[in-house]
Amino acid sequence: VLNHVDFTVNAGEFIYLVGRTGSGKSSLMRTLYGDLPFVEGEGHVAGFNLRKLKRRQVPYLRRKIGIVFQDFQLLGDRTVNENLTFVMRSTGWKDKKAMNAKVQEVLEKVGLGNKGYKMPHELSGGEQQRVSIARALVNNPELVLADEPTGDLDRPTGRAIMELLVALNRELHKTLVMVTHDPEIARYARRHLLLGDGRIVSDESVLEGRP
Repeated sequence: VLNHVDFTVNAGEFIYLVGRTGSGKSSLMRTLYGDLPFVEGEGHVAGFNLRKLKRRQVPYLRRKIGIVFQDFQLLGDRTVNENLTFVMRSTGWKDKKAMNAKVQEVLEKVGLGNKGYKMPHELSGGEQQRVSIARALVNNPELVLADEPTGDLDRPTGRAIMELLVALNRELHKTLVMVTHDPEIARYARRHLLLGDGRIVSDESVLEGRP
């Protein structure tokens, strides 16, 4: 699926993966978080060697990576708080008091400090995506991967989500790699990787990010 892909993401960067449908953007993201096997070459993410990554190591890799999906992927039968603690338990958290404190902390960071008791269907699309971002932050990740996080949102809501991601990058120094095909929001990142036919076609730095 991917070949001749060679790039480095430095701490604190905000990078866009851009390209047409089928160019390999989502496949690259899935490889980075251990969902697709790394067959040939060399790759390292958050201290893990992707070529030697074993299935039992994937939860530990994902504790160092936050993932934001286009379609939110929230559990509809659980509250916001329970959605976050479900992920925490699956990545090794055990202390209930510490978990509850962390959940409240990340919900406040995304502006949903008073929405923990809500069910996903009681939230707007923008709020659901904020929950998805909060979920990505619970393990204080070294890297956040966002796959079309504004794709299912209207433009004003999508812009608000982008403002939140920019704040996470600039104020919390989170490293972000984001897939997008929307040129309107491409102005937010300072480096663009263009993919085509499963390879990186160009790696372009932008002097200024968001105006």
